[in-house]
Amino acid sequence: MPSGPISRVNDFVVRFANVNGSGSASANEMFARAIMRMGVPVSPRNIFPSNIQGLPTWYEVRVTEDGHLGARGGVDFMVAMNPQTFDKDVAAIEPGGYLLYDSTKPLPASKFRDDITVIGVPLTAITNREYSDPRQRQLFKNIIYLGALSALLDMDVPAIEKLIGEQYRGKDKLIGPNVHALHLGRDWALQNLKCPLPIRVQKADKVGDRIFIEGNSAAALGAVYGGATVCAWYPITPSSSLADAFTRHCAKLRVDADGKAKYAIIQAEDELSSIGMVIGAGWNGARAFTATSGPGISLMQEFLGLAYFAEIPGVVFNVQRAGPSTGMPTRTQQCDIISCAYASHGDTKHVLLFPEDPAEAFDFGAMSFDLADRLQTPIFVMLDLDIGMNHRLCRPLAWDDSRAYDRGKVMTAAELEAGKEFGRYLDVHGDGIPYRTYPGTHPTKGSFFTRGTSRDRYAKYTEEAGPYVDNMQRLLRKFETAKDLVPRPLIANSGKSTRYGVIYFGSTSPAMDEAIGMLEGRGHALDRMRVRAFPFHSSVTSFIADHDFVFVVEQNRDAQLRSLIVNECGIDPVRLVPILHYDGTPITARFIAGAIGEHLDKFKIAPKRKVAS
Repeated sequence: MPSGPISRVNDFVVRFANVNGSGSASANEMFARAIMRMGVPVSPRNIFPSNIQGLPTWYEVRVTEDGHLGARGGVDFMVAMNPQTFDKDVAAIEPGGYLLYDSTKPLPASKFRDDITVIGVPLTAITNREYSDPRQRQLFKNIIYLGALSALLDMDVPAIEKLIGEQYRGKDKLIGPNVHALHLGRDWALQNLKCPLPIRVQKADKVGDRIFIEGNSAAALGAVYGGATVCAWYPITPSSSLADAFTRHCAKLRVDADGKAKYAIIQAEDELSSIGMVIGAGWNGARAFTATSGPGISLMQEFLGLAYFAEIPGVVFNVQRAGPSTGMPTRTQQCDIISCAYASHGDTKHVLLFPEDPAEAFDFGAMSFDLADRLQTPIFVMLDLDIGMNHRLCRPLAWDDSRAYDRGKVMTAAELEAGKEFGRYLDVHGDGIPYRTYPGTHPTKGSFFTRGTSRDRYAKYTEEAGPYVDNMQRLLRKFETAKDLVPRPLIANSGKSTRYGVIYFGSTSPAMDEAIGMLEGRGHALDRMRVRAFPFHSSVTSFIADHDFVFVVEQNRDAQLRSLIVNECGIDPVRLVPILHYDGTPITARFIAGAIGEHLDKFKIAPKRKVAS
């Protein structure tokens, strides 16, 4: 228990509790951006309902000069604007924390806590005095509490005013009233409250050249740079904004000098149609993708099997959410690992990419199209809601303009004319990857019948055992080839000798990086490996072999990555300790450090140097 109010500079968590549809999103995001423009890193997360207007929504901003981008857990400053969740919101505040609420209507002392600082601002009274229009009252109330926060937290007011100007560029008549509302809240706080609080923001220079972008937008831009010209999709949370972003990016980057569009974006009638269109476009030589989430993957199973067996390139951006069934559409998880790795019936294995942030979403998004063409198979880019729908600070996106697309083994008309042997499923180089031709390559040579049934090396239909087994074994060889084409795991060894390690992936990364420091503070050392793709590189098996126990941290109930490692690498499950978080909220450093630390305290394994002596 703290002896008094929390006193911190550039290291705290603010949560806004609002009502969905109240227009609070713009003001809350402006709060985060204003702090970032003061040179202090922020990590915001939007927690919103999947249902209609009027339900609770939260926006959490982690302010951290140390640059931690994972969710921390706990709330230091609560802006409680929703009467429906008031009690829950007050309970979430850390001891010594702060509560800002609308004090227009007095509340009994029983609604508060003795161990927090309560700050009442009569927001409704101020708005009712200044505005007569009901919608203006609702919208400007958000800007007024932003103004109060600017005084309480010692924020840079010109930065907020500039953001207002940017927000309403082209709607200049709205700029002045919003700046006025900002100063209404700020002036009231300065005149009636002790400002600033012991918890506040101070200018720094810790943001650097990093950019602030959503993962879905970055992935969509990666698709553009990766050569995608076809997007077929069906709306589903949390992936819809990826297709929307691709539309915006293409409008700027996929038009010729005359303004003619050089892309096709189709909103299909369902997920089955969307993946069917992607496969058709890929068969014709276009680079095509769909964006979906878990329920969409379930519906696409048969078509994904066709693309795998007929060996047709395509990309699936899976922005994962909490399942099964409808589950929690606006909550995050990493729960589609198994369903994507083995999508469809029969023996299938698919390539999965695991980006950790928007920058890798861009990189892997572009790379996925090269991999799809090179391997002639569907590629899954495994995002999740935490990455896809939240703004995140990340390194600048980079692209080498001299980079050429890797179209893989495509036989040309000249090669066919020269007499080069063509068998659609003929393994010429022993890597499991055959040559293909685009439709219409040659008038008489290089044609084949694409089918989802068994066939021989020359695409001739057969159900004989030999050709079927030959084809299935070749597909396994191709999957082995993929191990050296996908991004390799990244390993960071502890500075101390240790017998245990940790494996993690995707959006768990920022919390994991912070948790390592917490564990070191408790005297625990771990080597760590971030897995970036499936199939697993041989270094995964080696990493596990080098440790007595390896923790596998993931955001699902059934330890899906751990199961995949056990199944594919032949690892004794006892040596892989699951650390699982699956309540739909982003995993936190506190959770990881607590769960792993509890295990390590129990293990009490002696360091190697003591054993050797």
